[in-house]
Amino acid sequence: MENQVVLEMKHIMKIYGNGVVANEDVSLDLRKGEIHALLGENGAGKSTLMKVLFGIEQPDQGEIVLKGTPVTIKSPQDAISKGIGMVHQHFMLVPSLSVADNIILGVAPKKGIFIDTAKAVDAAQSIAREYNFDINVNDKVEEIPVGIKQKVEILKALYRGAEILILDEPTAVLTPQETEELFVQLLKLREKGHTIIFISHKLDEIKKICDRATIMRNGRSMGTYEVKDITTQEMSRLMVGHEVSLTFDKNEQHLTDNIFMRVRNLTVHNSQGVLKVDDLSFDLKGGEVLGIAGVEGNGQTELIDTLTGLNKKYHGTVQVMGKDIANASIDDIRSMEVAHIPEDRMASGCASTLSIKENLFTNQYKNEKYSSGLMLKGKAMDQRSDELIKEYLIKCKSRRQHVGMLSGGNIQKVIVAREFSTNPKIIIANQPTRGIDVGAAAFIRKRLLEFRDAGCAVILVSADLTEIFSLSDRLAVMYKGKFAGFFTDVANVSEDELGEHMLGIKKDERLEGVLYE
Repeated sequence: MENQVVLEMKHIMKIYGNGVVANEDVSLDLRKGEIHALLGENGAGKSTLMKVLFGIEQPDQGEIVLKGTPVTIKSPQDAISKGIGMVHQHFMLVPSLSVADNIILGVAPKKGIFIDTAKAVDAAQSIAREYNFDINVNDKVEEIPVGIKQKVEILKALYRGAEILILDEPTAVLTPQETEELFVQLLKLREKGHTIIFISHKLDEIKKICDRATIMRNGRSMGTYEVKDITTQEMSRLMVGHEVSLTFDKNEQHLTDNIFMRVRNLTVHNSQGVLKVDDLSFDLKGGEVLGIAGVEGNGQTELIDTLTGLNKKYHGTVQVMGKDIANASIDDIRSMEVAHIPEDRMASGCASTLSIKENLFTNQYKNEKYSSGLMLKGKAMDQRSDELIKEYLIKCKSRRQHVGMLSGGNIQKVIVAREFSTNPKIIIANQPTRGIDVGAAAFIRKRLLEFRDAGCAVILVSADLTEIFSLSDRLAVMYKGKFAGFFTDVANVSEDELGEHMLGIKKDERLEGVLYE
């Protein structure tokens, strides 16, 4: 039956112990066989609403009605038993096990007290075939690409009987080709009658694949819309509360004469001895954004760790402002006017149990403006904290609030404010807008371009190809630790061409424009 409502969340209220109202009177209805977008800024309440639906959190008020019957969902296991599955942004797979083992984990067919391995492989192969997922179920998860891992997560949920599937930022780490493949699979699932909740910040993807969209802002629903009847501009305005520029006017480039960073024959092995950066050389001048694209795991993390001093075990040379950094500490590298926005904001970008003020000054406690040597200058720090909170539009109660209490987008703004407030000459930005909303992302991108226009050198590593294309002056693609492609005319590179280099289908033997000398 068309437009049959399979699930309703009615007047959901969720208030956390710290007094934060995450969901305020939110209602959502899902129809059988639809792809329903859920979008909003970080901190808008999307994740909390889905945690309530998946049994991770319990609502303070409201009810969930499944196929016409009110239900209480006490845990994720309870949700799964009711036909609700969730594919998290960070995959929940066991790398050392096979695809089949991961699909049947916890619900494996048994022979006595032992797992019936043959039956398990058959069951995994059978469900992969049923849904037209082209996967070798005997492959080890640690050896398969990110796009296949995503499919394994989806099959895992389907094997457990999921009729309603929650996908959290499903395309965040996929190439254009992998994203297209995923969309084909999702449309097939829709045809089979599955209902999909698609959480994303990528408005063009929502326009492409979703039937309806529920937009959230500040813990409340701003309404549900037919996707075909609403523009991306209207979506972003409803999410943020004001007009957001989704495009950037890039000023004409003015390169400095000096090379700010010179990398020659850089080779890095990881702790297991696997080659991650393979004899890489490039130059970076002031006044440019060097974009680095690539599927995750192709050496980007190891490259950035080396450039910022986090990794000291490498061969080759890295020079910052003409100085070799082989024996330089992280502090020494920072004193060369290098700023670093790390890939994982919680693991290495902030101290979540410290205040906003304390986080803003972790790289400036030796600065004589804020320190007299023995004592920190509290008043000057208070004043500067308040200025940065205002300038970077950080939503918080006060500078004393713990960073861990903020939404992801606001944590990112604290990190960016700290890094940019030192007026760096080199900015190394690793996934600077990952998992944050359009408003915060647009703000950070605009700032990066302002620094580039002021003569700063920027290295931008990003999985967001829109970001890579709109900000980069030169563009490198990393594949298996090398540059598989290097483009100086970024405007004339297509997403498909970039994707082919990212997947290793295309590799340029000669790279023009990597070195300036």
